[in-house]
Amino acid sequence: MIRGALHCLLFLLVTCTPAFAQVTEGDDGPLRFGRFEYQGKAHYGFLSVGGVHELTGSYLKPGTTRTGRVFPLDQIRLLAPVVPSKVIGIALNYPSAAARKRTEPAFFAKLPSSIIGPEDTIVPPPGSRDLHYEGEVVIVIGKRAKNIPAANASEYVFGVTAGNDVTELGFGRSPLDVLRAKGSDTLSPLGPWVVPGLSHDRLGWSTRVNGKVVQRSSTRKMVHSVGRIVEAVTRYITLEPGDVIYTGTAGKTRALKAGDLIEIQVEGVGTLRNKVAK
Repeated sequence: MIRGALHCLLFLLVTCTPAFAQVTEGDDGPLRFGRFEYQGKAHYGFLSVGGVHELTGSYLKPGTTRTGRVFPLDQIRLLAPVVPSKVIGIALNYPSAAARKRTEPAFFAKLPSSIIGPEDTIVPPPGSRDLHYEGEVVIVIGKRAKNIPAANASEYVFGVTAGNDVTELGFGRSPLDVLRAKGSDTLSPLGPWVVPGLSHDRLGWSTRVNGKVVQRSSTRKMVHSVGRIVEAVTRYITLEPGDVIYTGTAGKTRALKAGDLIEIQVEGVGTLRNKVAK
């Protein structure tokens, strides 16, 4: 767990009795950080007894404190838990013939404008004819990272969340098509919470479409570990607090249709739900 995550956890343990109960007694699981909308304004907070406890600012910034306000979940709308400046996707990171041909992680860029939160609607891009889900575990960067060795990567990862790297396969797979196919508006659902302290390389996850499990795997099966991913990406790209990396999907996916409900569940995090627009 990185120093920023330790700062947040220490602060919450000292100042918030319900949060202490979460850690010591398992009440509602580990600490969960996120963003929410109340009366048209966006706020940061953490989930604990009574609802979402508001913070004075981003949980990624040192010095953030509780405001003392608590919002019941039925009175707020959850947003994507971070506002990244960069969204990176890892390709071919679960066993396959193509993955075995690579010796280091392959990655691509999505767009921050493609991020949506829990319960938001996935809107197929113009000309869509073969839109696919891709359930993934997503890592959230906690501090500025450049040229980070794999052995030190955990110091720079604040936590994990769930993501859906929605992809329009009908646009093709050439480098000139990737950004449109993966970075169009609404094609990067993210959430519901960012959870620090989980074992990045030992997390089970699954994808359901209309209640049926269509993907089930674990980060144990990733070809490249979180450490190796951070090392490879930061060799070329400087990552900032709040930037996210979608760590790859497993197996074959299927085309979505209007009205489909996609649920990505990550162990220790919760479930990200989004519907395809009708």
